[in-house]
Amino acid sequence: MGRQSYLLVDGENIDATLGNSILGRRPHPEERPRWDRLLSFTQDTWQQPAKGLFFLNASSGLPMAFVQALRALGYTPVPLSGTAEEKVVDIAIQRTLEALGQREDDVMLVSHDGDFLEAVTPLMDGSRRVGLIAFEEFRNSGFHSLVAQGMEFFDLEHDTKAFNTPLPRLRIIAIEDFDPEQFL
Repeated sequence: MGRQSYLLVDGENIDATLGNSILGRRPHPEERPRWDRLLSFTQDTWQQPAKGLFFLNASSGLPMAFVQALRALGYTPVPLSGTAEEKVVDIAIQRTLEALGQREDDVMLVSHDGDFLEAVTPLMDGSRRVGLIAFEEFRNSGFHSLVAQGMEFFDLEHDTKAFNTPLPRLRIIAIEDFDPEQFL
């Protein structure tokens, strides 16, 4: 098998950012990302197969309907459990990033969390592509220093087209992208 991309999804982080920081409430099902579009985006952007790993905190049970939906979309669900003090999703993603350091595959991380900076930095060795999909205005500022090392950034809403309707975000618009019709 040739080179591939690994799409690592921190669903809790995306859901929390969407709900707490953008919508101010729990997202309705139609307001959540279309996860299949992220997988397609990764494949199309880097022109190679992508394997999606969706990390879930299953300490209080496994959401079977969601797990089945993820499988149908082509993801491998990674259900995890631990104590209330353990951030099981973060721990698992960090370990996965470290393990990917032993491979030549590319990595696309879907999260805003700065807890992954230490594990993702060694992957910035020039031998692979490393990307971050997040809401631009909410990604941890520590990721900005990785741009010089080649990290690619993609906005979860605008670049991946993962949402069916526009989100109520206030973001800085590059003048070349400014369309006054959006405000009239």
